[in-house]
Amino acid sequence: MRYHPPCLYHLFPARLLARMLIGLCRIHLYLPGNGSLKEKRGRLKPLLNGLRKEFNLAVAEVDDQDLWQSSVIALVTVANDAARIHALLEQAIHWIETNRPDLHVVDWEIELV
Repeated sequence: MRYHPPCLYHLFPARLLARMLIGLCRIHLYLPGNGSLKEKRGRLKPLLNGLRKEFNLAVAEVDDQDLWQSSVIALVTVANDAARIHALLEQAIHWIETNRPDLHVVDWEIELV
């Protein structure tokens, strides 16, 4: 028998859920000079760990896993202030551009849910 977790509306009052916002940022990266997927993982792993430590974000590679020189990563955070979420995700993008000059940010998008 499978366990089905209860709906959030049963666990939290509606007034708390109304203030919860989820911020999602998709970042398209170009990784020049990679010759293998192993090399790509070796360059992405420190980036993802750095973003987790520096900004307390949930991060993962979400697309282009089979391409050597391209990657799409997602950053996710939860808060109750849209401006705070947007600023945090923009800081993370700037951090990548500043601290990882070996990776090129091709495009990015932020979405609030």
